[in-house]
Amino acid sequence: MKSSTSSKAKPRSILPGFGLSLGFTIFYLSVLVIIPLAGIFIKTSGLTPAQFWDTVSNARVIASYKISFLTSFYAALINLVFGLVVAWVLVRYKFPGKKLVDSLIDLPFALPTAVAGIALTAIYAPNGWIGSLLEPLGIKVAFTPLGITLALIFIGLPFVVRTVQPVLQDLDNEVEEAAVMLGAFRWRTFRRVILPELIPPLLTGFALAFARGIGEYGSVVFISGNMPMKTEIAPLLIMTKLEQYDYKGATAIALVMLVASFVLLLLINYLQWRSNRRVIAE
Repeated sequence: MKSSTSSKAKPRSILPGFGLSLGFTIFYLSVLVIIPLAGIFIKTSGLTPAQFWDTVSNARVIASYKISFLTSFYAALINLVFGLVVAWVLVRYKFPGKKLVDSLIDLPFALPTAVAGIALTAIYAPNGWIGSLLEPLGIKVAFTPLGITLALIFIGLPFVVRTVQPVLQDLDNEVEEAAVMLGAFRWRTFRRVILPELIPPLLTGFALAFARGIGEYGSVVFISGNMPMKTEIAPLLIMTKLEQYDYKGATAIALVMLVASFVLLLLINYLQWRSNRRVIAE
């Protein structure tokens, strides 16, 4: 006689189980992420410590690091503010052409980066539509770090808007109405009720925009002018090394960017985790 436990066995699911799903996930990440990144470490290991340090500490390389990281940081910071404003307008207000504006936010995702770079250069060059107006004022955009930042703002804005927009849509309006009824002003309601809910998606959008900016090439290479020590970005320097068949030098520069980006993303994820814990505790 069979036991009651065996007669009530759990029905087998037609969907893949945990083992198969985990195996596919590990295989997928290994092929597309872990193995290529490991190749950077393996290729760089062909350099001696002295050669590695000479490569990554070169004045031209250091200047390219500064330009890439600083312009990406400033662009992500600007997108953090204006991305929140754009998401707020799209969620909280109704106006003619709203769907068109909403669809234009995703344009940088679909537009080839080279096309974006050529368009921005044509507009902001000294003889361009906007550049010709700024030139008499002493403001030069194209072929300067300002132009690089502008290009990174263009390609990074959707990351912030699309991470904040769903959270704004899911916020309960009754909580805001209750705060107003209790005497809270608009700014205090936003600061104490709405902003704590938006901090995690804002940090996520900032991290995505910042990471995209560090590795951006197509939209920046045209508007930057590629002047060594002034507007040369690290991805362009890596491409230059590859064209010169200096594969070890290229991977050494890439390794520093990889480690720095990983540390910064870990820091941002830690801040996001802390903000999530604070929101849950409250």
